Amino acid sequence: MKVFAEKFGDIKILRYELTDFEQLSLQQKQYIYYLGQAALCGRDILWDQNNRYNLRIRTLLETIYQSYTGDRQSDLFQQFQVYLKRVWFSNGIHHHYSMDKIRPGFSAGDLQKLINASNLSGFPFLHELDELIEVITNPALEAKRVSLDSSGDLLEASAMNYYQGVSQAEAEAFYKAKKQAAGENAPSFGLNSQLIKENGEINEKVWKADGRYGKAIQQIIIWLEKALPFAENELQQQHIRQLITYYQTGNLKQFDEYSISWVNELDGLVDFVNGFIEVYGDPLGIKGSWESIVNYKDLEGTKRATTLSENAQWFETHSPVADSFKKKEVKGVSAKVIHVAMLGGDCYPHTPIGINLPNAEWIREEYGSKSVTIENVTKSYFLDSLGNGMLEEFAESAEEVERAKTYGYLAGNLHTDLHECLGHGSGKMMPGVKPEDLKNYYSTMEETRADLFALYYVLDEKLLALGLVPSMETGKAEYDAYLRNGLITQLTRIEPGKDLEESHMRNRQLIAKWAFEHGQADGVVSWVKREGKSYLKIKDYQKLRELFGELLAEVQRMKSEGDLQAASQLVETYGVKVDKKLHAEVLERFKKLDIAPYAGFLNPELRLIKNDNNDVADVEVHYAPDYTAQMLAYSTDYGFLKG
Repeated sequence: MKVFAEKFGDIKILRYELTDFEQLSLQQKQYIYYLGQAALCGRDILWDQNNRYNLRIRTLLETIYQSYTGDRQSDLFQQFQVYLKRVWFSNGIHHHYSMDKIRPGFSAGDLQKLINASNLSGFPFLHELDELIEVITNPALEAKRVSLDSSGDLLEASAMNYYQGVSQAEAEAFYKAKKQAAGENAPSFGLNSQLIKENGEINEKVWKADGRYGKAIQQIIIWLEKALPFAENELQQQHIRQLITYYQTGNLKQFDEYSISWVNELDGLVDFVNGFIEVYGDPLGIKGSWESIVNYKDLEGTKRATTLSENAQWFETHSPVADSFKKKEVKGVSAKVIHVAMLGGDCYPHTPIGINLPNAEWIREEYGSKSVTIENVTKSYFLDSLGNGMLEEFAESAEEVERAKTYGYLAGNLHTDLHECLGHGSGKMMPGVKPEDLKNYYSTMEETRADLFALYYVLDEKLLALGLVPSMETGKAEYDAYLRNGLITQLTRIEPGKDLEESHMRNRQLIAKWAFEHGQADGVVSWVKREGKSYLKIKDYQKLRELFGELLAEVQRMKSEGDLQAASQLVETYGVKVDKKLHAEVLERFKKLDIAPYAGFLNPELRLIKNDNNDVADVEVHYAPDYTAQMLAYSTDYGFLKG
């Protein structure tokens, strides 16, 4: 199987392999198949969540693509195809990482020419055509999907579709009142609804089977019900039933019950995530974007993660944070390495490399959490990176390059293990403190905290004692890579003059820039200039580790105490602004490599194979040959919502 599929714009499409899938039992394969179908049924939900025009625009673009009778080799149609592929990749008209409006390489007049040479007789929104053309081509309309600029109203500045007619202050007051009335262990109010203001009144449109997004949710339920008979144990069946009930009722207490059952199910080889989960797409960090991942356990890789989870109490006890912010007893920390078998919603085509759930803080503290590292995805990234010249261009020395090639793959996976398994699951909140106290800075601060936990321990001799690393060079390779990415290579993803907006990019620069500034005087880290090129050189890895520990202690304090002012100052000082001179240099060097800075994945196609008696005899894996074909097929087969 070839990893690389195709490249367009700033994006490359890869494939992931279903390693050892053939070794699963027929029951497990069928379980994955039906869960995989459920994972694909929520695609339209995410598109609509991202922006209110997305579904209508997708239908228009796909209609043009499929019916255009003009010269398909012309520059105009080629530019149109690139735009369509970028919109597919981002699940809408905004860049998946920068959140900025994707700018088409054509004008409104050009788009009209394409429309005139296409058959739009079946297009259901002809009366809105002028408006849709204007939204696509006018950069001032729906300009940014998620704005984190705290100087103004975040909802007014954001084009996501979680709120309509509601100000930031009104939304915050609405959910604050709900949480205060509910008391301890309140559900995640607002996670599964759109908040709207009509006729002066604020109401919620709940996402459920007989409510908003109902047609898609009903399909998800159908496939979850089909998966039930193939579950590996009773607890899996229980949490699927609870998830179905949640989708039917929209009751968030039911979602908490499902989450508790899900986090307690540890025996099965197959697992999945399906629901309104992450809140990065909401500038207020309240609304959950729809996502799904279906996966099965990598037994060999899981030995590494299990070792970490079994020693979770040791890591918590020896953490450099204040004792008052540590968990006295670490509960239910489970970790595994997985192979993803199907991606859906906010995990497709671009996907995380690790997950730690559930997000509800009280469930994590009382029942624990599940953490995963996605091995077949990280392997695809690694295989694609070999020989592309990126490492050689930006690493400071031949020694650093060799260390990365020898230890970098393991180091990266260990960082993910530590980040997801122990980092997110570490620490505790003070009584009465809630994640939303940090407002729009929470996501960045939480990722900062988990990364710092991973960085602090990836160079700890405990990993050597546990047999998780062959030498301490592994930790050094991760320090090299992290600082190089945080201060240099991630800048390849940013347009000139732009600030960092995405939470993970902010947190990486925050850590690297803070450590550099606080370690420069002592010679811990320095810039090296050769032939007009800038490189980072780490001179003292142990002192750098101490700096990571110092920052971890302070970030944990901010989270535990809900210190919004300190969090705001930290993020704005170190995580937002880009060094313009360095940025220009990095972009020039990167341009010569001809590498796409972003990557995503094609899903495999799973097919039921039946015998002469019409019984399922096997589930076959077919690796999709074409990105466009998969996107068009998904719109046809899983397009349950209208714009």
